[in-house]
Amino acid sequence: MYRAICILMLAASPLAGQAPETILVNGAVVSLDNDSSIHQAVAVHDGRILALGTNGDIQSLAGESTEVIDLGGRTVIPGLIDSHIHAIRAARSFATEVNWIGTSSIPEAMERIRVKAEAVGPDQWLIVAGGWDEEQFEEKRRPSQAELTAAAGPNPAYVQLGYSWALLTPRGLEMLGIRGAEDISAPGRFENGAISGPASVIVGLFDRLPSPTYEEQVEGTRLFFRELNRLAITGVGDPGGNNLAAGTDYHPLFDVWRSGDLTVRVVYSLGSQTAGNELAEFQDMTGMTPMGFGDDLLRFNGVGERVTAAMNNNDDPSDSELERFYDVARWVAERGMSMTVHWPNDASVHHLLDLFEQVDRDVPIDDLRWSVAHLNDASDATLERMRDMGVGWTVQLGMYYGGEGFRDRVGDRASARAPAVVTAQRLGTPTGMGTDAHRVATYNPFTALQWLLDGRTIGGVQVRSGSEIPSREAALRLYTIGSAWFSHDDDRRGSLEVGKYADLAVLSEDYLTVPVNRIGGLESVLTMVGGKVVYGSGEFEDLESRD
Repeated sequence: MYRAICILMLAASPLAGQAPETILVNGAVVSLDNDSSIHQAVAVHDGRILALGTNGDIQSLAGESTEVIDLGGRTVIPGLIDSHIHAIRAARSFATEVNWIGTSSIPEAMERIRVKAEAVGPDQWLIVAGGWDEEQFEEKRRPSQAELTAAAGPNPAYVQLGYSWALLTPRGLEMLGIRGAEDISAPGRFENGAISGPASVIVGLFDRLPSPTYEEQVEGTRLFFRELNRLAITGVGDPGGNNLAAGTDYHPLFDVWRSGDLTVRVVYSLGSQTAGNELAEFQDMTGMTPMGFGDDLLRFNGVGERVTAAMNNNDDPSDSELERFYDVARWVAERGMSMTVHWPNDASVHHLLDLFEQVDRDVPIDDLRWSVAHLNDASDATLERMRDMGVGWTVQLGMYYGGEGFRDRVGDRASARAPAVVTAQRLGTPTGMGTDAHRVATYNPFTALQWLLDGRTIGGVQVRSGSEIPSREAALRLYTIGSAWFSHDDDRRGSLEVGKYADLAVLSEDYLTVPVNRIGGLESVLTMVGGKVVYGSGEFEDLESRD
């Protein structure tokens, strides 16, 4: 019976009659199809899934040149898709930055500084641009200037925490010409080598740092995407962001794409940079870039997450600010573009949804896949309202880092359900998962999946619990088929089904059965994008080198 089903699946495929280039056997292939099927083997042809079934079914399809990969019982999942990650910006500087993601103590973090200092030589900047939090350290504090200076030696060093704090060594301060508070923009504060203040202060400070060379940006792009492949990521949705201009800052990515070296499917949005002139800016930026421009590896996906500066984190917008946003949103809708908007508070999100509904009355948006990001405390009523307009919800790691503070403000009951991902899936609100990396969060998707399943913050405190803890499969769907919805290609990826892209990852341990507290340590040992091996380690390392 099962063999008959497999043959029917194959016959229905436009690839029928073709011998696969690759088959993967002796595994547990988690398809995430509507029946939650798990198969032993999968066949790949021309970058897509040709068939799934038992070992015998799939081996019978092999031709003389078919490559057979023995999975040795390992679990295969659809490639993960981060629906909201500032990957283009992170990639530009990945080759030159110091990464504190995964460190558990200040000495360990300082050791990474010391090793980088030895590698680059004196007077070269050592930059930690984000992705860490003091709660991940055993010491539960930030490093001091003395600790950073001892590790950096004669090198200038800069360490940024989110968008509120940065620490520099004396040599770093000297090279930026900072002697005191008078040398930083208001209302920034300066104390013991640390600069703190609102996001505008930290964004401006980062812009004073030297940029990597163009060659370093291209190399960083290749290295960062391979790092994402190591973590089973095969796709990203990039929402633009601070310190990322819409012009030349995208060119390293374009170079990697043109050279055929792109190992992650990238869909990107363009955000505004000029307050008060956003509509003209969008008109200029997108004049030769229609919605969907690109190919299956790199594609333009609309505007956001900053649409107008005045509506960015504005809980009480004025009538004129609302009107300006409406003008942009209507223009976006008229051109059939997607739009994603940063909005963190459910108490004020009605302002945004009112505007969406107003646009929808004039220009239907239900097929445009607009979305709201960072809305950690979305209520049932808000999720229903979004669903009814065809608006999706992208969930990030805000509560993983800030859950304890949120609980202190709103209480145990409200914090236990934030974010309400189970409710969103039940209501039918399109929902995808991401990290918001790398300035304010880790880019590790398995950290995010573990947090979804155990409800523990980066400090190890359980804040989320109860009915909003999803099943393992449901959490995985958020990071795959759920995230693919936002890029208009959930019919082509996000699950392992006949005819879909062969984007998949073979895991180091079984995601479905490994203890929850070890999910954060999972990684891929073999990652494919369009049937091509883009990452391999251990017994699969040679497969990558052959491609």
